Amino acid sequence: MPNLDEPEAPAIELSAVLHALSDPTRLAVVRQIEADGERLCGAMAVDVAKSTLSQHLRVLREAGITRTRCCGNQRWVSLRRDDLEQLFPGLLDVVLSAAARMEAGARMEAVH
Repeated sequence: MPNLDEPEAPAIELSAVLHALSDPTRLAVVRQIEADGERLCGAMAVDVAKSTLSQHLRVLREAGITRTRCCGNQRWVSLRRDDLEQLFPGLLDVVLSAAARMEAGARMEAVH
């Protein structure tokens, strides 16, 4: 497997993290990993083509939000929560909480 571009913790930049989390698909991926723990790359429940998902996973990895672990021909993705919390305390919790509120509000609007 080729080396995967993944910054060391001190090199993680706030602007890259915020950019990566600004996309709804990438945010959905992060929320799934947060809820379920480490997941296979191909097991993400998002409505995009496989190639598009690969690009989203690359952006998350290069921003320092996720870590990708190769195991044979499979790739497992996990959150780098400890690194993010050390660098930007509370950021991930705030973003995930806001995303959950927005989703709940959208569901309520759909009911009415």
